[in-house]
Amino acid sequence: MKSRLLLFLVLLSAVGAALAQRGREVKLTQKRAETRTLVGVDNEYLAAGAEALLEKRYDEGIRLTLLGLERPASPRDRANALSNLCAAHAAKREPAVAIDYCNQSLEIDGKNWNAYSNRAYAYYLSRKFDEADRDLDKALELNPDARQMPQIRGMLNERRLRGRVTIEEHN
Repeated sequence: MKSRLLLFLVLLSAVGAALAQRGREVKLTQKRAETRTLVGVDNEYLAAGAEALLEKRYDEGIRLTLLGLERPASPRDRANALSNLCAAHAAKREPAVAIDYCNQSLEIDGKNWNAYSNRAYAYYLSRKFDEADRDLDKALELNPDARQMPQIRGMLNERRLRGRVTIEEHN
């Protein structure tokens, strides 16, 4: 449950960055998190894909985003769309595919904190904890106010500790 909430928060922030151009403002609220997303990028497929991802319709969001990437888009919109694909594939528990999309996003925009955050989560799913830590550090450097970073860090620390606990029986 905790990891699903975290994944939803990561996805929301990724989608929010992808849509933060202009348009109508939509408030999205969940139990512990509130985020604001602007809807209305120039590329209607990217906007529709982002909305599908917000609604957790990952396959449809991926399909629409890929269609949107076939059309001309600004480098920023391209980088954000690739970061959204990363988040969607991480949500589907496909970390290798997710990492590839985040890498592509970061090649375009090396300061996209969402791509670092999404890739950190994908690395977490792949049990590549050192890589996840490095990406979290970079994401926090770029956006120290991002709410989901401490949650991802907590998940990483918890996972690391599980492997180190030893139970001894004393007779």
